[in-house]
Amino acid sequence: MKALVVGGGGREHAIAAALSRNPDTSIFSVMARPNPGISRIAKKVLLHKETDTQRIAAFAKECAIDYAVIGPEAPLEAGVVDALEAAGIPSVGPSRAAARLETDKAFCRELMHKNRIPGCPEYRVFHNTDDAVAFIENHDGDLVVKPIGLTGGKGVRIMGEQVDRHGAIEYVRSLNGIAVIEERLLGEEFTLQAFVDGTGLVPMPLVQDHKRAFEGDTGPNTGGMGSYTMPDHRMPFVAAADYTKALEIMQATITAMAQSGHPYKGILYGQFMNTAKGPKVIEYNARFGDPEAMNVLSLLSSDLGEIACGIADGTLCSKNVTFEKKATVCKYLVPEGYPDKPASGKPITIGDDKEALLYYANIEEKDDSLFTLTSRTLAFVGMGDTLEEAEQHAEQAASSVRGNVRYRRDIGTRKLLESRIAHMKGLR
Repeated sequence: MKALVVGGGGREHAIAAALSRNPDTSIFSVMARPNPGISRIAKKVLLHKETDTQRIAAFAKECAIDYAVIGPEAPLEAGVVDALEAAGIPSVGPSRAAARLETDKAFCRELMHKNRIPGCPEYRVFHNTDDAVAFIENHDGDLVVKPIGLTGGKGVRIMGEQVDRHGAIEYVRSLNGIAVIEERLLGEEFTLQAFVDGTGLVPMPLVQDHKRAFEGDTGPNTGGMGSYTMPDHRMPFVAAADYTKALEIMQATITAMAQSGHPYKGILYGQFMNTAKGPKVIEYNARFGDPEAMNVLSLLSSDLGEIACGIADGTLCSKNVTFEKKATVCKYLVPEGYPDKPASGKPITIGDDKEALLYYANIEEKDDSLFTLTSRTLAFVGMGDTLEEAEQHAEQAASSVRGNVRYRRDIGTRKLLESRIAHMKGLR
């Protein structure tokens, strides 16, 4: 089988690595800049803009690709799946219309409201500055301001955490009033990703990501500094009833998409806030998370290619999806100054630690040497029978890297997990 992976980040390296575990699968790649990890796996690479849907489809036909897996959100918004399927190439990823669950926050909220899907926060959609400003000025509690389109995980402003009321007003002005403004949710976040074949879904292990740049959950938001999973694939602050409710919310969303005439196929990423009243949907993403993909795909013990084919032809079966019963901890290394003023072009060296899995992200390889670029550099995933063992493996590998990079040492530690558990108990 020939599999095409679109995208060149850490998430896509994890996808390519998972697919390549089947020795009968050949990996092909389209990415904007070389990823050393993907390049070593792939039989053929096209270095090209990832949103040029027609060129990607032509490359897939030239290589006689059997199926494609789309990594980032930008190609989905551009309609790469539509172009590939028009060329006869089945894809793991939603159509452009179905990807609006991520690419259009107003569409997502209105779909949930129209279909009475639980877990939808109170929200308002605005298309002009005056109305949006007046709403913020006259609202008593804290709010969340979200641009309607894609923001790379960095576009949300939360009152009481990142901005005050004046800051929220200034931010909505910068958006020309085109925004979704929602109630601020209090609780603990968790990520539930699922394989989806248009009608049904098969869940993956729960993950918790860490967006803040610095230890102790401080600093600006990033694309994600790391994440972890537990050996039982759940989270200790997510009760069984909460988990069941989150699954029901995602299934109801898939059903609503099918009924709307835009069936959803691919990966559905549900970002939930577990509140005092149960899980609420912060947002949906129309693809694997980054770094969350590295956690779950490192655990995947079944053939990702077989799963991909089941998604593409609508025959996905839960019996064909298995994960190792282990914990994982992912720690992302980033350039000094990230995310505001990342130091690019700086050399790094990686130690010889073999206990953790290495996934390359935004990094350049020249003359057998590695250099930072402007975004997240590389990630290590430690695995173990316990969270402590997984964290130790990830920490040892991350600390072996030399150069102008940093990472959050607290991700995956028992101390940080206990603070999450205590926070949830305090709310309930």
